Amino acid sequence: MHMPTANPAAATSSKRFAPRIWGQMPARMKVLYVTTLHRTGGWLTEAFAADCAADILLKESTGVANGLAQLRDEVFDAVLVSHEPNALDALDLIEGLRAGGNEEPMIILGNVPSSEMMALAYEVGADAYCCVAETTTRSLLWTFARAIERCQLVHEHRRLVQIEQQRLAHEHQEAERLLAEQRALIAELESLRDGNAARIVSVEQGAWSMEKECSDSQLRAPCSMPLPPDLPDRLIGHYRELLRAYVVMGAGNLADEMTSLATSLADAGVSAQRTMQLHVRVLEELIGSLGNRSARHVMNRADLLVLEIMAHLADGYRRRYHDQNHPPQQLELPGF
Repeated sequence: MHMPTANPAAATSSKRFAPRIWGQMPARMKVLYVTTLHRTGGWLTEAFAADCAADILLKESTGVANGLAQLRDEVFDAVLVSHEPNALDALDLIEGLRAGGNEEPMIILGNVPSSEMMALAYEVGADAYCCVAETTTRSLLWTFARAIERCQLVHEHRRLVQIEQQRLAHEHQEAERLLAEQRALIAELESLRDGNAARIVSVEQGAWSMEKECSDSQLRAPCSMPLPPDLPDRLIGHYRELLRAYVVMGAGNLADEMTSLATSLADAGVSAQRTMQLHVRVLEELIGSLGNRSARHVMNRADLLVLEIMAHLADGYRRRYHDQNHPPQQLELPGF
């Protein structure tokens, strides 16, 4: 029986983005111990071997130069630096490593009490400081584990921030594309009204379509839709406030406001084309004021708003046409 082979790319992706269990000690940790000849790491190796909480692979490096070479050639889960002010200043070493872009978890191990060194260690970028006289083997292991977890969380947060920034940038590009298409639609309506550069093609199924006159470069080019010159400022401000309220509240609570606006537009003789032109210009202003915030919700609500406004406007013009062509008549009473 033939068994389907697994997709290695999918397996790699699922392994990379597999959910992690935070708050647990890693089963295995590779640690670089930067020290001097006065304090070798034999006692640390024996202490880690006596504690079975985690498997620690400790690599010792004597001197700053050897430590930098080890960090350049290998990858470590954490770095442990011995603080000996007369021979090896761990604060200066870690400050230089952080300035150079090293992001490995770094812990300082020394003889000075923690109350005197902890704040200094944090200020230079160290993840923790451990005093030899105050720290047990298990405490040192958990210090490694917490520092490694913090480093992983920082990387995860950075990755999520980049994904969010890319998503917002994509949404703003999509919003600009939709606005460009709406501007092109208004230009087509103007050409139809003027009788210039418009072609209506008959399709076999009886449908009708119109060919766009603008190129893709024009669609991508950001431009601003001018406001209709003959629209009163009162209608422009009314539509601007209605759009902002509609984005927040939706259609449920603004039915009366939309009816009132459509009536005002019909009374002023505003056509559907000029209403669409007003909508695009006000929407451009609102999208431009969002900054780094999401534009998808605004675009979706704006599309619903202009659809409802057009429906109310068409219904208002229909009633006016009916009233003009079918004026009310006084019915005669029976017997007269």
